[in-house]
Amino acid sequence: MKITAQMVKELREMTGAPMMDCKKALSATDGDMDAAVKWLREQGIASAEKKSGRITAEGIVDSYIHGEGRIGVLIEVNIETDFAAKNEEFRKLVKDIAMQIAAMNPKYVRREEVPQDVIDQEIEIAKETARKEGKPEHIIDKIAEGKLEKYYSEFCLLEQAFIRDDSKTVDEVVKELISIIGENISVRRFARFEMGEGLEKRNNCGFAEEVAAQLK
Repeated sequence: MKITAQMVKELREMTGAPMMDCKKALSATDGDMDAAVKWLREQGIASAEKKSGRITAEGIVDSYIHGEGRIGVLIEVNIETDFAAKNEEFRKLVKDIAMQIAAMNPKYVRREEVPQDVIDQEIEIAKETARKEGKPEHIIDKIAEGKLEKYYSEFCLLEQAFIRDDSKTVDEVVKELISIIGENISVRRFARFEMGEGLEKRNNCGFAEEVAAQLK
């Protein structure tokens, strides 16, 4: 299939990828736009993985305040150079991640930070629940593994579905920007504060919907 300039332009507008990469993606997928988007994402993630070991000594600390001071987030995100730290797309990503934290209330940045005692407790709860439900003993370990993965996807920031596009995880969004900017990006730490936290419980799902509505 002939790849036209209009097709390349359309794919660039959809993904923000460089023109030459968009042309390569369309050529590799015979002009299939959806497949080309997937191809670009896969290439971007592969490229980002190669950069993941590079030192990120620059970056910014940013904040997000929601609901007239009801919830506040402080976040530090690092990148390789001071120049890239001033990049508009990088700063937008940091703000989006801060909003993600406000909405979805993760407990950790990545799964490696989850304490072993928490992991053991989640596995034990999953096994006990499965036994009470009458599940066969030979599949209980598998069920527990699945429950643990679900825990990671709910409480580890990088594994959560991204609030602006839930077809991607936060980690995938970060890696896509790494492939565009060409520098490694690392979410280092965050702190989330909620008015009255510990005194009463909020409906986090409802808050997530409220934040998502503001993004439209």
